[in-house]
Amino acid sequence: MPQPPDLPPANPDYRTEVARILQAAPFIRALGLEAETIAPGLCETRLVVREDHQQQDGFVHAGVQASVADHTAGAAGATLIPTGAIVLTAEFKINLLRPARGPELRCIARVLKPGRSLIVVESEIHGGPGAEALVAKATVTLAVVTPRPKAEAA
Repeated sequence: MPQPPDLPPANPDYRTEVARILQAAPFIRALGLEAETIAPGLCETRLVVREDHQQQDGFVHAGVQASVADHTAGAAGATLIPTGAIVLTAEFKINLLRPARGPELRCIARVLKPGRSLIVVESEIHGGPGAEALVAKATVTLAVVTPRPKAEAA
């Protein structure tokens, strides 16, 4: 298991918020992303690779990898925010280091810099046999926001 950063959660029920993030997003549910490890400042996810995750040459599509890195980073950041706040991606950069293959991808996201308004997270995606090879690395900046009630949002 990856070592979580030594960061205190602002919400004692952070695991419920991470579960919501992974289950409430229709695209992420359809992708099949599953949480493996959740701790303050850390989230590890797993994606069983399907045919519809692949591009034309049989490698995992860059868009799938970017989505996995981004959403896992959001879940890691969400472990540190107060009740009622949410995280939204403000910026991210991904480096695709080698073609991604294998029966599954594993993503480990660790908070590098927590903050009240911005959180910086690093995601690593591993693939290949046993999901051992580092195939992509992303840096994700998350904005911490308090959503307005739906009537005000329009």
